[in-house]
Amino acid sequence: MSAVMHRSGELWVLMQARRLGFGRNSLRRPSDRLEAALLWCALIAALVMLPVGAAVGTGLQSSLDASAARQRTSLHEVQGRALESADRSVPSVPADVLSMVRVSYVDLHGTERVGMRSVVIGTKAGDTVPVWLDGSGNIVTAPRSKSDSAAFGATLGIFTVLGAWLLLWGLFRLVRVPLDRRRYREWTSEWLSVAPRWLRGQR
Repeated sequence: MSAVMHRSGELWVLMQARRLGFGRNSLRRPSDRLEAALLWCALIAALVMLPVGAAVGTGLQSSLDASAARQRTSLHEVQGRALESADRSVPSVPADVLSMVRVSYVDLHGTERVGMRSVVIGTKAGDTVPVWLDGSGNIVTAPRSKSDSAAFGATLGIFTVLGAWLLLWGLFRLVRVPLDRRRYREWTSEWLSVAPRWLRGQR
């Protein structure tokens, strides 16, 4: 069984190599050579998309980091205290690890206030939680962390590469349509010229 699978693997590699234009083949038509050239172009473009995707992801990460840094200059972080427990909370979205609870905090003017803040599920009443405030002392969303920016950048880079590969594959398949039609017409024409002689030889 392993020998058969090994042989099948060798045949597949050989077929792909011939498809890419390797080896001499007197039966290869101009349309076959054109298809091989287009396939090489698609493969090179697919490889080029790897650094392009990395650059796109890095650019987004840098942009998000810069935006978070600007937010930190206009916001203020204080320590608050959870007034409710979130250890038994059920997330509103599957796989979400955050839950909204009431927290008390002291604003920049020394006034004790109460507001709502998202905390990690498992937080108990009385636990200390960081709270970000705007200039008016209201609770706002915390600036994005560097790890979140890196995750968004990596996700965009991966989807950029995958999207480009799917586009290249679709374009290559689309270009093959007229090439296949041309080959079918050539095969039909050659068969019409060869078939009568071949049939006479069988009689």
